[in-house]
Amino acid sequence: MPTSTKTIEKEVKKLRAEIVRHEELYYVHDRPEISDVEYDALVERLRRLEEEHPELQTPDSPTLRVGGRPAAGFEEYVHRRPVLSLDNSYNIEDLRAFDERCRKLADGRAFEYVAELKIDGLSISLHYESGVLVRGVTRGDGRVGEDVTQSVRTIRSVPLRLKDGKEAGAGIEVRGEAYLSRKAFERINAEREEAEETRFANPRNAAAGTIRQLDPKIVSRRRLDMFAYDVLRGERKPFASHREALDWLTRAGLQVNEHRALCASIDEVIAFCNRMEAERDNLEYEIDGVVVKVNSTALQDEFGATTKAPRWAIAYKYPARQATTQVESIVVQVGRTGALTPVANLAPVQLAGTTVARATLHNEDEIKRLGVRLGDWVNIEKSGEIIPKVLGVVESRRTGAEKPFKFPKTCPVCGGVVSRPEGEVVSRCVAADCTAQLKGRLLHYASRRAMRIEGLGEALAEQFVQKKMVRDVADLYALKTEDVAALERMAEKSAANLAAQIEASKTRDLPHLVYGLGLRHVGERTAAILARNFGSLARLAAASVEEIDAIHEIGLTVAQSVRDWFDDEGNRDLCERLRAAGVRTEMSGDVGASRDGAFAGKQFVLTGKLETMTRDEARALIESRGGRVTSTVSKKTDYVVAGEDAGSKLDKAQTLGVNVIDEAALKGMLG
Repeated sequence: MPTSTKTIEKEVKKLRAEIVRHEELYYVHDRPEISDVEYDALVERLRRLEEEHPELQTPDSPTLRVGGRPAAGFEEYVHRRPVLSLDNSYNIEDLRAFDERCRKLADGRAFEYVAELKIDGLSISLHYESGVLVRGVTRGDGRVGEDVTQSVRTIRSVPLRLKDGKEAGAGIEVRGEAYLSRKAFERINAEREEAEETRFANPRNAAAGTIRQLDPKIVSRRRLDMFAYDVLRGERKPFASHREALDWLTRAGLQVNEHRALCASIDEVIAFCNRMEAERDNLEYEIDGVVVKVNSTALQDEFGATTKAPRWAIAYKYPARQATTQVESIVVQVGRTGALTPVANLAPVQLAGTTVARATLHNEDEIKRLGVRLGDWVNIEKSGEIIPKVLGVVESRRTGAEKPFKFPKTCPVCGGVVSRPEGEVVSRCVAADCTAQLKGRLLHYASRRAMRIEGLGEALAEQFVQKKMVRDVADLYALKTEDVAALERMAEKSAANLAAQIEASKTRDLPHLVYGLGLRHVGERTAAILARNFGSLARLAAASVEEIDAIHEIGLTVAQSVRDWFDDEGNRDLCERLRAAGVRTEMSGDVGASRDGAFAGKQFVLTGKLETMTRDEARALIESRGGRVTSTVSKKTDYVVAGEDAGSKLDKAQTLGVNVIDEAALKGMLG
């Protein structure tokens, strides 16, 4: 073998080992040593070497996590040992009855329980041969699942090669729960909402829909995660106790949930259940209860199972966050892209600590599926910070006075034609002069996350549209103060303040402008990625679909949407008029130089009131330097910026040992 090839092979092996180590540090142990930028550079270097030397490609290469072509479908796979469901318990009496049954089966022998969180996701089985991941399978009906190996490879907390495959023997099957964190779920739904696509109802449905995506690039972008909870060798369990199995899974490089307890009695189990219910909202993921298992593997085998569930385990389910209320009316809102969204106005009801009076019905098909009528009593559910979901109709409470809802055939705002393209669930108003769309575009452009034009609210936007003072966002920069002052509920001072805000918006950085333009499928984070990769609106406008699609975290759907938007002559004219008005259409000069500094790849959380800047301004400054601002404090958080009246986030940061800095320290980092 030529020396040059040996050198490349050595580098490839070193890169793989280094990437795997950093993946485990980041995704399993929450202790990253390098920034996201540095990690991406390692992966990109490995990918290039493998493309140039395909003979060096291996089944456990980290590059396979985001590669691969879309699958044509999923093959069925028969589980060697059925994936049984669990019997449920809904109160403490059920848990005590389960304990009595176990003690009767144990016939006087002492035993312990292991209590673990019941993650709200979907069951996945991982198959390893000689320590290398060869297959990932869904639970399916418990006997037959679907082969989703390509999707499973994208889960960063799933090792492609086990660190310790010998101890458990050959032919290892790891069972676990794939899930989406609350942060990932909120991001996905925000992006879908920006694209005016149907929101996922809950993280479980989103995870299930993600794992069955045929395109692994989409799965990779959504950031699935997984907790392992059991291991098999063939059809048998290789360890004497469940606790030993969990310890081995950790040593093998898999992520095992830290919230678990070895309990000597059912009273200790109950105490764990109560403690975790109180902590439920502070977790980074959704749970719906606790799974209780007999620790001894020998006793598990002896207790056996019914046709549906093991006798040695039970799921203790927390009370559902549900309520019943009445649909008072259904209104159809028109978004800035013309999408028609039905919303149910409900009789106000308390749910998960808040008063709920509205719930989205998503689209016409969802109304038909649920069979919702005006006046119906419906069951609604809310989980954490997720918006309420209509679960179904209480048909037994119907009186006959309920009326079917007729989805409008014309736009409820302008009376324009409504179109629903084949294969889509969203109906849209296609009228070019629809005032609802223009009003929505103005409000979006002026929003805090976009160009931040304070004072431009619904009432003022409505007047601009009705009086034909503004036909697109570029016209805002041509408004005359005296014309604005003459409007209803306006005066010279208010008009002058608005003029100052409009002028100040010209200095907002490029990510805010790209987001403010309202391109379909382009949310706030996607806009920032596009802006930082291309550096100017002109370069983005000239980019091909292939160039945009090649960017990490940007897929073909977004790329085509961006290209279609800039191909429109009216949109190109809009961009030119914004540039001529003095709006910044390039990234600020110091951004590129600062990305490798103290902020690159770091996660920040802002809490409390800052003195010299708003939290949105602080967020923009941090993100312009390559940092990320999240809403939840976790072990992955690098800094918590605490202002006045900082609350529970500060307490959690101190508990986790996260760096806490004040506004002055942040400004010092910013220079």
